[in-house]
Amino acid sequence: MGHDKLRKFAENETFRCLLQPDAKEIMFHGENGELLLKDHPIKGRWGEEMFGNGHPIIVELGCGKGEYTIALAERHPENNYIGIDIKGARLWKGAKYATVNSLPNVAFLRTRIEFLPALFAADEVSEIWLTFSDPQMKSENSRLSSPLFLERYRSIMVPGGIVHLKTDSRFLHEYTMAVVAANSLRLLASTKDLYATAPEDIALEAGSALEAHPSSALRDIEALYQVQTFYESMFLKMGIPITYMAFVIDHEGPYSYPEFDAAFWKAAEGPRRSFSHNPAKEK
Repeated sequence: MGHDKLRKFAENETFRCLLQPDAKEIMFHGENGELLLKDHPIKGRWGEEMFGNGHPIIVELGCGKGEYTIALAERHPENNYIGIDIKGARLWKGAKYATVNSLPNVAFLRTRIEFLPALFAADEVSEIWLTFSDPQMKSENSRLSSPLFLERYRSIMVPGGIVHLKTDSRFLHEYTMAVVAANSLRLLASTKDLYATAPEDIALEAGSALEAHPSSALRDIEALYQVQTFYESMFLKMGIPITYMAFVIDHEGPYSYPEFDAAFWKAAEGPRRSFSHNPAKEK
């Protein structure tokens, strides 16, 4: 391991805004030796313990270096933002920036996304951002918009909670649209080419959606264009369309898996990009 990584790991321990739970804090062995989740002390107490207020909490999954989380937090001081990733060396950059600039509404969490129910209570999260997630073409249950993950999100989100998906992957966009349709979820916004779509055409239900779902993203449409991750800027330089969609997580009973022609959309998308593309694993 390089000295720079060791330095970042050491400095991460000093950042109040960065939580790095030990496995023993969120897992235990069941009667049959299986690993089970247990509640971390921060669960249900993010507002009180981390932010000192009761403002809405918005989470970015696979946040990498945290540039999207930071940018949204700077634009919207009325919300609290938490960037989540498993790579500590990458989280260092966002945590360092938030610390140096004394941003009171930014936190970072180093953990696996599968562990969210151990770290957040019911009704604790208002919105979730999926920004340029790996489409996981070979494993449906690994896709961050799959029914398996939607179940996890629903367990921690407020009624009417919103999931945002911003991606270069047409495969993941179409798959998520199929999940939304199969479960009759309310689609608030959608575009297959964000930068070729006028801001006023993003929201599908502009008036009612903005009133009933006061999402920061739906109120601040300009941010969808102006706030970009590192990967997004790279894709735009390559001329790759960026898609966006937002939908309400509410659903009664188990989520259904959609009928989806994975082979067709995999072929339509073609080979993955030549540079690292998986925020959750590579950042």
